[in-house]
Amino acid sequence: MLATLLSATLHGLTGRPVRVEVDVAPGLPGFTIVGLPDAALTEARERVRGALRNSGFIHPPRRITVNLAPAELRKGGASLDLAIALGILLGSDQLTAGPGRPGFVGELSLGGEVRRVPGLLPMVIALAARGTTRVVVPADGLAEARLAPGVDPVPVETLAEAAAVLRSPRSRRPLVAP
Repeated sequence: MLATLLSATLHGLTGRPVRVEVDVAPGLPGFTIVGLPDAALTEARERVRGALRNSGFIHPPRRITVNLAPAELRKGGASLDLAIALGILLGSDQLTAGPGRPGFVGELSLGGEVRRVPGLLPMVIALAARGTTRVVVPADGLAEARLAPGVDPVPVETLAEAAAVLRSPRSRRPLVAP
């Protein structure tokens, strides 16, 4: 199943929106990231796998392909971790998204905590310029994210909290993992 989420990365000092497309399909288990990822993004596979398992979710034993669009833009850093993990949860039917989708920016720890990333403000501004009005951000980056005009930043500390926000945009209660 295909899931699409919006996130952002840095290109120099400028934030750039990135569409994170996650396809969870039958086949031999594997995890591939395409769309010009750098080394930190390639390592997202292990961060996401650990964060899913240690947050009480299942890392599906399927063929997972993550496409980062636009393909011609080099993507770097760990800011896309949160969107990739949530895309896997949506694509494997462990989570159903509620109406309206916010943007997601944050690095994941192996334990499922959402960590702040460098350049959070330019990324949130880039998402706002694209028309995104709500952005899920690491709780310790809330003050920085609030500086972006026209955006309602939603602070989360864990992957489970971010899943709850995606499931029901107005709910902040933690999601009970299956």
